Amino acid sequence: MKVHHLNTGTMCPMEQRLVNGTGSLFQRARMVCHCLLIETDIGLVLVDTGIGLGDIAAPGRLGRRWLRQTAPKLDPSETAVEQVRALGYSPNDVRHVLLTHLDRDHAGGVPDFPHAAIHVHRAEYDMAVLRKPPPPEGRYVTEQWQHRPSWKFYDEAGEDWFGFKGVRALSDREADVLIIPLAGHTLGHCGIAVRISDKWLLHAGDSYFFHGQLEASARMPLVLGYFQRRVDMDRNARIANQARLRALKLKHGDRVTVFNSHDPVDYENCRCGAH
Repeated sequence: MKVHHLNTGTMCPMEQRLVNGTGSLFQRARMVCHCLLIETDIGLVLVDTGIGLGDIAAPGRLGRRWLRQTAPKLDPSETAVEQVRALGYSPNDVRHVLLTHLDRDHAGGVPDFPHAAIHVHRAEYDMAVLRKPPPPEGRYVTEQWQHRPSWKFYDEAGEDWFGFKGVRALSDREADVLIIPLAGHTLGHCGIAVRISDKWLLHAGDSYFFHGQLEASARMPLVLGYFQRRVDMDRNARIANQARLRALKLKHGDRVTVFNSHDPVDYENCRCGAH
């Protein structure tokens, strides 16, 4: 398999030093929407979609408060669908979209791939789509799935993967892509593990926001830490899963590359060592 690391939505919140951990208090920070495009024997597989063309055409649906806080660039060329085209593929070549969760900056591009199967944890679907239980007000952008995509669901059952429960995302047709339940940020939040030769990539979604959180002595910029706490749905689960990810990196970092959705350091490190 070949994996492309894509930034599908640049965000520029204020107070660079308190978000990125370096730089000026008076400059804007940089955050990314880190997605994967995987070339497999059964077609293209996309991990998360970032901001979509529909969001750019009607940015108001993303919410005024979210737009003000994150200051996204809303550049059509950054969308997953346009990057798929730039690589010489058709959007119809994307057969499967695996979502870490259904927040607006992860599922915005779902309508851009109407023929793909959309894979998500059952608990995430129940809250975001069925509203059982009701989500926090304004948490999800329901327009992102009003076209009624073809859903495929997962639960907690699965095989052992470095001490985590891993579910084969694409069944036996592609055994090297796993869904890893990592609840906390949302109730159905997951990571996506991809085997490349004898090593693994783990897209940990929003399980953590800053690369320093997985260091032996964890550290986190002030404003980013506040935002992470504010959007937790289950803080205890998020903290516990962060600790498990930290232990995974410290013990198996030579075999597993762990990265999150929004940290530009994680993104650039992966892109420079692209697989």
